[in-house]
This record gives sequence, C-alpha cells and structure tokens, in this order.
Amino acid sequence: MNDTIAIFASARRDGNTGKFIDWIASELDIKIIDISEKNISAFDYQHKNLNDDFLPLINQLLEYKNILFVTPVYWYAASAQMKVFIDRTSDLLSLEELKDTGRGLRNISAYIVCTSTSPQADPSFLTAFKNTFEYLGMNYAGHVHANCENGYKPEEYRDSVNNFVRLVEQR
Repeated sequence: MNDTIAIFASARRDGNTGKFIDWIASELDIKIIDISEKNISAFDYQHKNLNDDFLPLINQLLEYKNILFVTPVYWYAASAQMKVFIDRTSDLLSLEELKDTGRGLRNISAYIVCTSTSPQADPSFLTAFKNTFEYLGMNYAGHVHANCENGYKPEEYRDSVNNFVRLVEQR
C-alpha cells in the first residue's frame, strides 16, 4: 500500500490546483480525496456535527504516513474548504473520546501543494499550515508551489515537481 495520500480543497476540481495535484499524484501513484465531495460541517462548539464525513475521513487519513494538503492560495490563506477541514481538527482536541484519534496525527508527515498568482507561496500562508502541523504534532516536510499568474504552465514547474516527488518518496 502506498503510504501517501492527498486531500484536495478547491472551488474547482479541474482548475490550476486540480491539474497540479493530478500531475503530482500520477508521479507518486497516490489517491486524491476531494473534500468538496464530502459533507464536512463547520466547527461547532456543541459538536452537533459528529455524524458528518469528518471523522471517517480522519480515520482514513490515519492509515497513511504522509498527507499532502492541497489548496490554492486565496487572499494569503487556504481555501474555505481546507479551512473548514482544519478547523474541525479542534474536535480531536476538545472531545475526550476523540483525543486518541487526534494523537494519531502525531508523527505523520505533512506537505503543502499550492498554486497562486505569485512567484512563490506567501510566507504567511505557509506559516499558518506549519503552525497547525506543529500544534497537531505532525511533521512539516515541505511544499511545492505553482505560479499560475499567466495560467497553468507545467513546463515551468517541472524541476519543482521532480524535487518534491523525490522529497516525498524519501520519507
């Protein structure tokens, strides 16, 4: 079994970010889970949403050593879909019966795959993920970014993708 999986969160599955992760996933021969196809509710302090798709998805992710978090950069932040997913990890920290599940994230290697209309991924965007990973006990292992200011141009990212694939394969 492959020890890497990608969780994809974007408003357009066939947009630049979708094309980018499809390429990377084909190189790594990994599965992509599209969060938009899941019923994941926003964080709720009363935890009335525990019967949605969040916990089954977390349990599926815990079967892997590496998770690629895939999102475009929107206004220096992750997509709304990714933000909802990350916010829901609070369930794993605040409910006693889910704390062991949350501890299962420890030592999983987390990667960021992103696109934007800038030459590089914004540092504040990366820092938000890095801090989240650290808080959850996950190992931040690297990122790859595609500048799509002039459209999606794979030839411009070939070296970055090759380096990223080697990085993930080495873990």
